[in-house]
Amino acid sequence: MSRRPNVSFLPRRSVLGLGAGLGLGAAVAGCTAGSTSTPGGPTTRTLTVGFVAEPANLDFTRTDGAAIPQALLVNVYEGLVKLDQNGAIVPLLAKAWQISDDRRTYTFELVDNAMFAGGQPFTADDVVFSIERVSKDWTISLKSKLDVVERVTKTDDHTVEVTLKQPSNSWLYSMATRVGAMFSRTGVDDLANQPIGTGPFRFVEWKRGDSITLEANPDYWGPKPGVDRVVLRYFRDATALNNALLSGGIDVISAVVAPESLGQFGDTARFQVIEGTSTGEVVLSLNNGRPPFDDVRVRRAVRYAINHQELLDTAWAGRGQLIGSMVPPSDPWYEDHTGLYPYDPAKAKALLAEAGAEKLTVDFRIANLPYATAAAQVVKSQVQQVGITANIEPLEFPARWLDQVFTKADYDLSIVNHVEPRDITAVFGNPKYYPRYDNAEVRKLFAEADAGTEEEQVAKMKQAAKIIAEDAAADFLFLFPNLMVATTAVQGLPQNVVSESFDLTGLSKT
Repeated sequence: MSRRPNVSFLPRRSVLGLGAGLGLGAAVAGCTAGSTSTPGGPTTRTLTVGFVAEPANLDFTRTDGAAIPQALLVNVYEGLVKLDQNGAIVPLLAKAWQISDDRRTYTFELVDNAMFAGGQPFTADDVVFSIERVSKDWTISLKSKLDVVERVTKTDDHTVEVTLKQPSNSWLYSMATRVGAMFSRTGVDDLANQPIGTGPFRFVEWKRGDSITLEANPDYWGPKPGVDRVVLRYFRDATALNNALLSGGIDVISAVVAPESLGQFGDTARFQVIEGTSTGEVVLSLNNGRPPFDDVRVRRAVRYAINHQELLDTAWAGRGQLIGSMVPPSDPWYEDHTGLYPYDPAKAKALLAEAGAEKLTVDFRIANLPYATAAAQVVKSQVQQVGITANIEPLEFPARWLDQVFTKADYDLSIVNHVEPRDITAVFGNPKYYPRYDNAEVRKLFAEADAGTEEEQVAKMKQAAKIIAEDAAADFLFLFPNLMVATTAVQGLPQNVVSESFDLTGLSKT
């Protein structure tokens, strides 16, 4: 057997981090961010971070969307493994593991001093419970990532053996995402309102429409956090978010929602700007499951109708990267497919004429988030030039968008940022997923990539990604940038977005 304390399929390049934050509770809502103290008592180090998308609830086992794991994963909930800033799989609740020669059996050696926030010790029984619970009780589509598991067996209190149905290149990576989160056997009764994990922070309070408060877990088994309390504050308006930082109401803007506003933070004595990339693909989804986009000619016409550089410059101030597919440059199977559909409105019109689809009118239902609304206006203008009228309907995110677009697939066009890492198989490998893309050849390539050698995985994934791009299963507008602004008092901000979580464990504040 091979001993694997650290596994990665990512190249050694930086990937950037999407901001997320946590914060105070009632005391912060109307006050400035900072430290608090009681007379004669210790100072409480508080970090307050601004966000734009509040969770619908706190249960990511039954609710799709990235806002919940962004706040809770790694911070409140931990898995056996996690991703480091280079995208490498590193130990967390499992301090080491071994993989059998046939690549089907993983033996995990657990840390022996972890406890849940409720006081219960973390043991192998919780691992068995958590992994088995994915298939039994989870309802979100991402649960399929653990379908490859055949059985989970407790060897002793701190050793677990997981046997797969067949070798899987993606399984351990998936265990670093939300499906790998470990739950207390006695702590799952009210996950929507009371998350209980082993992490360095524990949940304190959720003021709906305003903030989520976490505080440092005094019984945490690992290195102590650099702050005592974190507050996630939620803003609907970019101006309000920026003003909160300018006025001292928050310490960090987790994701800049108006890139043209960065000039406000030019005072380097007060502010720092973190800029890079992410694994988030801003996707123009085309509903492959109903007319007119069940016709590949119409889908291709849309891709030819879009001037991607102009869109990026107009909608997001040129921040981000054009990629042409559902694969970010940080993945080993990335290839630049931006040349597959160069801007060519004449070709777009010819394809629409060939399909008998001139003068189309389509429902353009988007998340009411700044990047989506900005990009949608550009898309609407560009496709109108080739004869497509796109009626934009912003939907409240996450609740209405998840219901109408994601769950019911009641849309023609949509825009959303797919922030989950390596999500191409989930999005385009399941005909029931909201793009309704159904390609047996692609599904076969995904399966062969997962079961093959690492070299075969890369080759097969490249093939699948190219077919999806050529098939115009969607249009890939741009790779979302990581743009954060913080006061200079904040240290340890992650430059790379490598997972669904914003890892708070390395942050501190002077």
